[in-house]
Amino acid sequence: MKLNKIKIALAEDNQRLAENIIEKLNSFDSQIEFCFHEVNGKALLTRLEKESEIDVVLMDIEMPEMNGIETTAQIKHMFPKIKIIMLTVFDDDEKILQSIQAGASGYLLKDISKEKLNESIILTMQGAASMSPSIAYKTLEMLRTADIPAPEDAEAENILTLRESEVLKHLCNGMNYKQIAELLFIAPTTVRKHIANIYEKLQVQNKMQAAAKAHRQRLI
Repeated sequence: MKLNKIKIALAEDNQRLAENIIEKLNSFDSQIEFCFHEVNGKALLTRLEKESEIDVVLMDIEMPEMNGIETTAQIKHMFPKIKIIMLTVFDDDEKILQSIQAGASGYLLKDISKEKLNESIILTMQGAASMSPSIAYKTLEMLRTADIPAPEDAEAENILTLRESEVLKHLCNGMNYKQIAELLFIAPTTVRKHIANIYEKLQVQNKMQAAAKAHRQRLI
């Protein structure tokens, strides 16, 4: 049976960089299908209103008209099923946090290899949070050193079941579904169900948001 390809759109105002990224996307005879490229967030939103059958958007941050972070927030509001991976040269703390808060499912640097880009897109569609190693390290450091306030809701600690808390802890430590399943002696489908329940209870959309909220509310 032929699998549906993952449909990709790109928002990038630098033509040379856009061509490089598109070349990477087109270099694989794989699950990925590049669909279209726009030069800013405003143009991308207009295009998505006409062609919304996109699975993943690769999003630059610094663009004219509407930047990538603002565009991400708009897309998640208008087309919540579309996943967004920030693809940028910026690795500063503020932009990482703003991207996560806007709803990004991943944060990659533009020098990523074509193999890693391909892998990251597929993992994102499977529910993982794809980050370049340096970004993942920065994110963990921000969580470790954050001034975490006490939960406003005294019942917040009891929002997750014991098993869900266990799954969330391993997820935040960088383990994937298969590794968590093997460690806990449960099926990968069970892990996916637990993670879906965690996202729903915490009212988050991806691993990065779940990790941030879990640390903020001291759930793990």
